[in-house]
Amino acid sequence: MSTESTEFEIRREVVLPATPEAVFAAVTSGTANWMFPVPETPEPQAWEPPGRYAVRVDGEDGWFNALEYVIEAREGGTAVLRYVHSGVLTDDWDNQYDGASKHTDFYLHTLGQYLGHFNGRTAAYVSVSGPESSSGPDSLEVLKRALGLTGQSREGDKVRFDLPGTGTVEAEVDYLNDYFVGLRSADALYRFFGRNSFGGTVDAAHHLFAENVDADKTEQAWQAWLQRAFAG
Repeated sequence: MSTESTEFEIRREVVLPATPEAVFAAVTSGTANWMFPVPETPEPQAWEPPGRYAVRVDGEDGWFNALEYVIEAREGGTAVLRYVHSGVLTDDWDNQYDGASKHTDFYLHTLGQYLGHFNGRTAAYVSVSGPESSSGPDSLEVLKRALGLTGQSREGDKVRFDLPGTGTVEAEVDYLNDYFVGLRSADALYRFFGRNSFGGTVDAAHHLFAENVDADKTEQAWQAWLQRAFAG
């Protein structure tokens, strides 16, 4: 396991079900709808709507973190996104890089789900961390069982479970592997992160598109749900 600072680069190319203008808006001002809110960003290195956006943050001792999005129109109202994330990782480099790479795939998938099902709508973003008891090696499997998933569950399957204080969740599995679970309902994208595989806990971050969402109440409900899921 490396403990030295090392530069990294993650490259992805994905086709998205939206125009370049919609993709550009999502990656520049609508990140809470598919990733997480970015309250402040530095002056972009490139701002060329709707084709290119790039931003970079520099720190001490050569540290930096940079993102670049290159967007091109495709037939049928779609667009191809070429994404590059580069920077410097320190300490547990291998684990951090593996986690960043797998998170990239999940976030870009969620971007496609947003553009395909909720394009133009604004989400209330709710994020909660799992309890310490969710840091074990099998914790994501515990979460899957709490969601009603089994070893035979696949993307496209339907799930239904209670979220006390808010009601019943009915959704479709849109992403499922050993690290993440994604569920899509008529008015939400529910995202679950198995960060126990990267030294953390099992966390949840949801994009809620219904009107008049009580974000504080919903956050409390999901925090309690995670506590119960890992209570024993």
